[in-house]
Amino acid sequence: MPTDKDTFYITTAIAYASGKPHIGNTYEIILADSIARYKRLQGYDVRMQTGTDEHGQKIQGKADKAGVTPKEFVDDISGEIKRVYDLMNTSYDRFIRTTDEDHKIQIQKVFRKLYDKGDIYKGHYEGLYCTACESFFTEGQLVDGKCPDCGGEVNPDKEEAYFFKMSKYADRLMQHIEDHPEFIQPESRKNEMINNFLKPGLQDLCVSRTSFSWGIPVDFDPDHVVYVWIDALTNYITGLGYDADGDSKPEFEKYWPADLHLIGKDILRFHTIYWPIMLMALDLPLPKQVFGHPWLLTNEGKMSKTKGNVIYADDLVDIFGVDAVRYFCLHEMPFENDGVISWDLMLERFDSELANTLGNLVNRTIAMANKYLGGELKKTGEELPVDEDLKSVVCSVRSKCEENMKTLHVADSITEVFNLFKRCNKYIDETEPWVLGKDESKYGRLSEVLYNLVESISIGANLLAPFMPETAERIFAQLYPDAPERGKRNYDDLDKFGLFPDGGKVTDKPEILFARMDAKELEERVAQIEEKQKESVAKAGVIKNGDN
Repeated sequence: MPTDKDTFYITTAIAYASGKPHIGNTYEIILADSIARYKRLQGYDVRMQTGTDEHGQKIQGKADKAGVTPKEFVDDISGEIKRVYDLMNTSYDRFIRTTDEDHKIQIQKVFRKLYDKGDIYKGHYEGLYCTACESFFTEGQLVDGKCPDCGGEVNPDKEEAYFFKMSKYADRLMQHIEDHPEFIQPESRKNEMINNFLKPGLQDLCVSRTSFSWGIPVDFDPDHVVYVWIDALTNYITGLGYDADGDSKPEFEKYWPADLHLIGKDILRFHTIYWPIMLMALDLPLPKQVFGHPWLLTNEGKMSKTKGNVIYADDLVDIFGVDAVRYFCLHEMPFENDGVISWDLMLERFDSELANTLGNLVNRTIAMANKYLGGELKKTGEELPVDEDLKSVVCSVRSKCEENMKTLHVADSITEVFNLFKRCNKYIDETEPWVLGKDESKYGRLSEVLYNLVESISIGANLLAPFMPETAERIFAQLYPDAPERGKRNYDDLDKFGLFPDGGKVTDKPEILFARMDAKELEERVAQIEEKQKESVAKAGVIKNGDN
């Protein structure tokens, strides 16, 4: 187990401040939060960082179209992104913005340091440029004549620019990847980076622009603004108080290198090639692991306003609640392959897993404790072999979750917790408390059965907390009505059975955690949401590629 000095620094990619995030974008912060919360449960000193990437040509164009300054535009969008992240109950320690003054100062210092070192030089760039991705490509990199990243149009462009000497560090990066097999995960993504980018040879990277002004100026050449790669990627250290002149804050010394960069699989190249090489040039240690998670799609594929298949987190929350949305995102996303979300699938999981497996378990356990025992639960020692089987299953879940979380198999971890709750439901069927309750001579056995259920639910709620924190709190409030905080156990005790206080009383006012939902009502509410979206798209006009 970790000591007081063991830290864990986790980051998400910073969201591009071009529009409101949909649930496919929001999934990443929910995933990161569940990992951060689990590490805190284990006893780690956790720091979690997220934020927004706010510079670039696309944002400048959007601001012009909206008739506002770029700063006004990103203030609005960044605020909306933060609102959604807060809505999803995410426990970040810093929400960094690339327009933050401390970040801007350090970006200029980093650029100058790399220039003075000879790793950045001035030249000219000529190529095919994708405005949506803010990237240059060669003819050979195009797919059917379109941008290989977003599928959008590319146009010939030429401009003066500063370049970063990527090739200088390519062999060193290759060696690092070979020496640290855990660095890029999943494994398939690592092979893609090596075979598609490193082995063919790295071209020097364009790191400044002159064709637009919305960015951080290169302080010794103000006609240039620092391009996205240095500006955005460096947030992971500037947000900790890194100083390129050597006067970094204690937080940087404490938490760097990052334990985990959690990012979408589509930006793996930037985080496993560009970013590590920048760190090498700055003489800084590399992050321990970069995990490229899959996408959350709809049945029609990637979410797009033009397709009309966008689902937003706040719409889902309005109908199902925060923790139901968190559950779905975490449970339905495979480790390596893309997951699918739909309103119908959400309803199915809500009714079967949340309302039935968990909600009904908690409600009827507390209801029986009140009906037969006045809510008071005592150990009586009247045990049967079926009890030991329940205890064995319940006490094994912590280690199973731990093994899954070590490898970021978050969906498998939450499945194990729900297997615990399913075992509790089976135990109720096996022991039939309603039958025991009809015979006062069997109240000793009944008390043992209900105590075992409440103890099992307590352990399950603690293990559920990183994934569904509000639900765990609501369970604690019902099992420990006088002092819900007593329900929160030390991680080391989550494989021990029998810590619920002997004679403890559950609430006499049980609360339904998840009420089953009517399919017809859901259909009507979804239709209203989709109609509003259509009106919004029509009002905004044609949405160009890259605005999704």
